[in-house]
Amino acid sequence: MTESIHAPDAGVLHSADVRGVHVLTLNQPKAFNVLSEAVLGALQGRIDAIAADDKARVLVIAAEGKAFCAGHDLKQMKANPRLDYYQQLFGRCSQMMLSLIRLPIPVIARVQGVAAAAGCQLVAQCDLAVAAEGARFGVNGIDVGLFCGTPSVPLVRNMQPKQAMEMLLTGGFITAAEAHARGLVNRVVVLDQLDAALDDMVEAILAKPREAIAIGKELFYKQRELGIEAAYQLANQSMACNMMADVAQEGVQAFIDKREPAWRKATR
Repeated sequence: MTESIHAPDAGVLHSADVRGVHVLTLNQPKAFNVLSEAVLGALQGRIDAIAADDKARVLVIAAEGKAFCAGHDLKQMKANPRLDYYQQLFGRCSQMMLSLIRLPIPVIARVQGVAAAAGCQLVAQCDLAVAAEGARFGVNGIDVGLFCGTPSVPLVRNMQPKQAMEMLLTGGFITAAEAHARGLVNRVVVLDQLDAALDDMVEAILAKPREAIAIGKELFYKQRELGIEAAYQLANQSMACNMMADVAQEGVQAFIDKREPAWRKATR
């Protein structure tokens, strides 16, 4: 059962089901789901609320219409030609993206259409991504004279540097199949199978203990920014703490006893 837990807010719909799966849907299809100031604020507010919900298990970011997200609202940007405004705008967007990393639950992008500029950044910043075959991805700010600086941050952490640089310098778009080959998305399916593929991924995550996923996600992003020796030290501590958790103790004992762990039965 899915219920709407928040009224439409600046073009963002928020729903959740009894499994703890939250869905934030960009809902301004006529505007190609641009990240206006209002939309950024709505997303941040919803992400913060989900972070405070200890029953939340997965966050899906989706969109209505032909576009997943066309990036920032260029008309809004042009109407405010001030350095302090642009610093504040890009700062707010960056904080929203960082909030996705800090969530203790996996974030999955459901990409049904074009993801451009900051929209492509949003896909790259999610932990996982499932895309329809017709989806396209680009960081095309350079076409209007604006190098996609903030989108480059997660993009270069998803794919090889020269692949990312080509997209950033040329503004060219890649297909969903190319995005999959380059590591930007996990799965590509026909549009009418998009929800089924998404649900398969969600169910696989729900079958695992929330505590272990939270520990693992935090470690994943922290160690990636460290040198190898420091990364191993952090991983050692993380795994030791994880092993002390009840879910790990039960899981290991269940393996020894050749039975299912109690927490797996509880998720069904």
